[in-house]
Amino acid sequence: MSVAIRIIPCLDVDDGRVVKGVNFENLRDAGDPVELAKRYNDEGADELTFLDVTASKQGRGTMLDVVRRTADEVFIPLTVGGGVRTADDVRELLRAGADKVSVNTAAIADPKLLRKLSEQFGAQCIVLSVDARRVPEGGQPQPSGFEVTTHGGTRSAGIDAVEWARTGEDLGVGEILLNSMDGDGTKAGFDLDLVRAVRAAVSIPVIASGGAGAAEHFPPAVAAGADAVLAASIFHFKEVSINEVKDALRAAGKVVR
Repeated sequence: MSVAIRIIPCLDVDDGRVVKGVNFENLRDAGDPVELAKRYNDEGADELTFLDVTASKQGRGTMLDVVRRTADEVFIPLTVGGGVRTADDVRELLRAGADKVSVNTAAIADPKLLRKLSEQFGAQCIVLSVDARRVPEGGQPQPSGFEVTTHGGTRSAGIDAVEWARTGEDLGVGEILLNSMDGDGTKAGFDLDLVRAVRAAVSIPVIASGGAGAAEHFPPAVAAGADAVLAASIFHFKEVSINEVKDALRAAGKVVR
């Protein structure tokens, strides 16, 4: 039996509010995270992801209060990321009500952190968030043509994105949150080449993120190998509903919850 494809709204949180922009710039307010989370729970989302979009940049920890309040109201799995650097950070988030924690910048600085976290908390709790983009002209060439970025896609980490996803699996993470930084907020569709490349490199679940603009963008991402599909602004501003995405996936012969 096929595993159902998960539909995941992503709430980018800045100072306790949900924000959304294009390529992480020109952010605009999209509402209260707890209220939005409740709405998505009622509308049939399979999971939720909270990302503190300025935590790494500003050296600030993730908003535990928002996580606690959301966990009190919402009964679907919640992944939280942004500014996660230590086992204590993970423990605090899990105690606050997160089901999974995503790690990004800190793992690039110290890849062994991923093995430590997966051994301590279980692979099912640890998500490697990979902010990937096509190597820009003049950039350091990478075998896959995709590089890892940090600081909201503004800095190259100088490593191959597909190889990094494979390393994450080797170090014990449970899934890959694959963010196309080129696609973020553009509504031009998921980067299918990126999804295919990572799908070919890993056996753990891959969440496709970045670029969704219409319900018809989701089935190709699943066909490219995504086990889950994530979007933000089109859900926040009610341009596309979760049910419309599920209907599009069903019409394409995919199993949804």
